[in-house]
Amino acid sequence: MLIVAPAARAQSSSSGLSKTPHASASKTKIIIDTDIGDDVDDAFAVGLALTSPEVQILGITTAWGDTQLRARLVDRLLAETLSAEIPVAEGIATQSKTPFSQARWGQAGPPPKSHPPAVDFLLDQIRQNPGEITLVAIAPLTNIGAAIDRDAATFKKLKRVVLMGGSIRKGYDDLGYTPDRGPQPEYNIYSDVRASQKLFASGVPVFMMPLDSTQLKLDEEKRALLFRQGSPLTDALTLLYHEWGQQTPTLFDVMAVAYVLDPALCPVQPFQITVDKDGYTRTTTGAPNAFACLNSDSDQFFHFVLPRLLQSFPLKQ
Repeated sequence: MLIVAPAARAQSSSSGLSKTPHASASKTKIIIDTDIGDDVDDAFAVGLALTSPEVQILGITTAWGDTQLRARLVDRLLAETLSAEIPVAEGIATQSKTPFSQARWGQAGPPPKSHPPAVDFLLDQIRQNPGEITLVAIAPLTNIGAAIDRDAATFKKLKRVVLMGGSIRKGYDDLGYTPDRGPQPEYNIYSDVRASQKLFASGVPVFMMPLDSTQLKLDEEKRALLFRQGSPLTDALTLLYHEWGQQTPTLFDVMAVAYVLDPALCPVQPFQITVDKDGYTRTTTGAPNAFACLNSDSDQFFHFVLPRLLQSFPLKQ
């Protein structure tokens, strides 16, 4: 496990998003593994990646529950944002108790088409780009556990995994207004404990964005600013938000993408992390196997994210 300072702060840019993937030393190659369609924060995370010229999206893999319909939802989001050249891969289907709140939006999109299996796609991309790919994991880790089982040596050639998951000192709704209740099992970890344990034992550098630093509320004023913008991306986010059917989104997953773009938004520190049988991410003694961000600044985060989501879309080169 590398014990080094996080990468230097990425430079923001107002330059355009390339619509044709190409190799570039200045771009971070990423794959996003997402359970888009349940909570709405996944859609905002994908949207941030689409509007950020610092990254080259090699593909988006769907995870957990009805992964086939999730792939259709991603297909529609990419089509409507003129990004349909980005590959989409279908993850391992599972049982899920979480409502697929945005299913109708996916069903109303392009006709179903075949997608490659996510585990095959992920491992193939790692083989083609050894040591270069950042895997942005914003879903239960079933695909990742399966990839490790299939070919641990290839999986270890990832540059890093940036994970929205876990809980170190704070749990859900520990927002600083009342005494903290302490760490809790977090959804992406406890949904597939065994896969989570495999990731932290994989030897790949893991950068955790846990509940401690990701409970970032998109309040009414910020929503109004976004939803009246009228771009293809913000129109899609508006419809997905209304299908989600709740009031104030928490942009947990968006922090994982934001960290890739600008690590200063969520400074990390090294920990030895173990995942217990109940899905707690416990800090223990020993050599660090992960870096975790325990604090973030909400104002700084939204001042970074909102201008990107508000840009005219698609962006000019």
